Amino acid sequence: MNNNRMLQQFHAVFGVFMVLFYLFVGVFLLFYADRMFVIDRAIRVIIGSTFLIYGIYRTYTTYKLIIKVFFRGDGDWN
Repeated sequence: MNNNRMLQQFHAVFGVFMVLFYLFVGVFLLFYADRMFVIDRAIRVIIGSTFLIYGIYRTYTTYKLIIKVFFRGDGDWN
């Protein structure tokens, strides 16, 4: 049971890094990619907003997972 809890904690921490990645890529594509790459504006907006919306969704789900795994134990404190 303890290994499963450690795996869930690792998954939650990894989720934080993935959230940061999705948000960074979304903001980069929306606001800064035109300075470095030649990509059509419509494609940048579609892909960037998709990354940004998915990053916001993952923020919510990762927050719920962190609360569940780190702050609500399964009752075996003894």
